[in-house]
Amino acid sequence: MEHPAFNSLKMNGMPTLLKTLNNHVLIEFDKGNFDEWCIYVTKNGNKRYPPLDVEYFYRLQELSKIYSAQKIYNDFLKIYLFADKTIIPNVLKLIDLLSNEYGEHAEEMNIWFTVIYAGMVAEENKEHAVLKKRIKRLGMHQLLVENVSPDFAANFSKGKKWRDLDVIMKALGF
Repeated sequence: MEHPAFNSLKMNGMPTLLKTLNNHVLIEFDKGNFDEWCIYVTKNGNKRYPPLDVEYFYRLQELSKIYSAQKIYNDFLKIYLFADKTIIPNVLKLIDLLSNEYGEHAEEMNIWFTVIYAGMVAEENKEHAVLKKRIKRLGMHQLLVENVSPDFAANFSKGKKWRDLDVIMKALGF
């Protein structure tokens, strides 16, 4: 059964609020250029925008120098395990708990983990996507385990055949 928020998103095209952080950050789904699964962030009442993989990959790379790449990747995996076609409120709560371990960067980590989680839910819902949420895991693995550049990790899969990416992912164990 789908989360009610997704039913309303599909039925009336209205934005679906996923999370509000500290009364000044909104994270929501809305229609984008390609489909209805675009994730938007609005900070401090500024114009909302869809964060790109490369943006949060750069920040996660910087934060991995403080909190360790392995910790960030392990926390990502805890979220990844539960990602499916619906937003699960308990996963949003898990993100809150995991983010609290990042001290002064707790809010930022909450934003990025929520955006990544929403991205995995979006991938699971894309009609013709074969690799689904595994594509996000590949990018996170490349960034945090293989230590490639954020640009490389964000763009690696573009233009590649899903079967070739599937072979790479299976070799990595996912």
